[in-house]
Amino acid sequence: MQMLMVRYWASHGSPSQLATLPGGSVKVEPRGQDMINLGDRQEILDRYTVEGLIWGRETLWFDSNRKLVAEISTDAEFDHFEAIREGYESGLGDFVGRAGADGMSALAELSKGIAGSRAATIAIVGGTLIDGTGAAPVPDAAVVVQKGRIVAAGPRSKIKIPKRATVLDAHGKTILPGLWDMHAHFEQVEWGPIYLAAGVTTVRDCGNEFEFITAVRDAIAQGRGLGPRLLLAGIVDGTSTYTIGVERVDSPEQALIWTRRYHSAHFQQMKIYSSVKLEELKVVADEAHHLGMTVTGHVPEGLTAYQVIEAGQDQINHIGYIADMMKGPLPENASRLDRFKAGANIDLESPEAQKALAFLKAHHTVVDPTIALSEFFTATTAKPPASFEPGVNKVAPELAEQLTDVAPPTDRSEIVEKVFEKELAIVGALHKTGIPVVAGTDQTVPGHSLHREIELYVQAGFTPMEAIQAATIVSARAMGLDKESGTIEKGKRGDLILVNGNPLEDIHQIRNVEYVITNGTMFHTAELWQRVGFKP
Repeated sequence: MQMLMVRYWASHGSPSQLATLPGGSVKVEPRGQDMINLGDRQEILDRYTVEGLIWGRETLWFDSNRKLVAEISTDAEFDHFEAIREGYESGLGDFVGRAGADGMSALAELSKGIAGSRAATIAIVGGTLIDGTGAAPVPDAAVVVQKGRIVAAGPRSKIKIPKRATVLDAHGKTILPGLWDMHAHFEQVEWGPIYLAAGVTTVRDCGNEFEFITAVRDAIAQGRGLGPRLLLAGIVDGTSTYTIGVERVDSPEQALIWTRRYHSAHFQQMKIYSSVKLEELKVVADEAHHLGMTVTGHVPEGLTAYQVIEAGQDQINHIGYIADMMKGPLPENASRLDRFKAGANIDLESPEAQKALAFLKAHHTVVDPTIALSEFFTATTAKPPASFEPGVNKVAPELAEQLTDVAPPTDRSEIVEKVFEKELAIVGALHKTGIPVVAGTDQTVPGHSLHREIELYVQAGFTPMEAIQAATIVSARAMGLDKESGTIEKGKRGDLILVNGNPLEDIHQIRNVEYVITNGTMFHTAELWQRVGFKP
């Protein structure tokens, strides 16, 4: 379709936009030519970007006959998607790298259109301060940020506001630490403004294409792009029918190579995916720990959480793997449906559940439940997504149908709902036991699902303060960065948000982020949302 559309565009005067049915428009933009390395030869190809078919940009390459050679895009789950014409497969790395570079250029262009207020000194005065330490809120507070660092925070009567500071009146609002999303996949440049608009100033990317994510991270860190600080977990997988990515660790030697490569590129963690074997997992964990990294990830197929944690995995992604630890005995010939149903029947007082909780606590295992993602799987026409996640009504038009088009309820729907309810109870049990729970989304509804994750923690039994801490200081502590981030204290990074209302009184008000401050720049969030096609 893209090939025919670009041909149509070129033969009709190359207009700035093409109208589409039943509504909307598509923008086709020439982005120059690239010399692509194809093993034994090189070929010059024309590069274009297309906007309007999906949320964000697609990068396309055509040969001299206007035949589509390669496309770098994202799929319905926001994951990277590449399509390569036969005969050009050897150029995949080149295509991905150049698409990443073009994305950086797009990110820079996007940044120019968003003003922000950059100042050496920013003072927020008059709001209620929730510093994230667990201390009581401070009414009529002031926070002063100089050159991206907090230099003062506390009662306004005790804080001297520098004469040349940019002052923001925060009366009637709450000052909070910038939020963390501990399970992200930053797949396209539009995620940068989205995260900031939601009040997220730090993101842990849990697996991405190496060339793309390192370029994005560095562009943001160097002020050439717009987005939160990125912490990276380097993904590895084994070979199987459901392998993901190209980073294979099918031998101890490969495990060492990839762990060292990620470390050399300044990744903070390793991410274990679903086909890694136990021997290679141990090698990854041992080498990562030797290099000062930690290990997060899935529980690979055929292994248990007990095995991977004992092998050195420090953190577990997704609550489903924790639920598996708590299920009662099942016959060896149990069907997938029987195993799924067992998740709804977990008894948190059972020996299996109590053993799991004790084991996780003893091993200091960190869990990012992505419970908002679990809830999204319960959506049907009888329980539309907007009934529990109002953010779906604000997404870009290209995403609206994708996120709201759900099926009617079936016999399985009741089981899915019960499994979700049990998983939510497990999140509460983890917290009550003292096992660190960190807030992450695995994307779901861009920009909004972190707020839903926090709301669900309160539903699971967290206090509003504890739920906020799961998305701030607990996350910072899990990444070993609690000395420089996660709370509003003198000397720490000046990552702050200003919220209309008080989320300690009503946790749903965490959604009302009006301003976000990071890297010495203050942004009005409405402009960030609108810049990428969302409603504020």
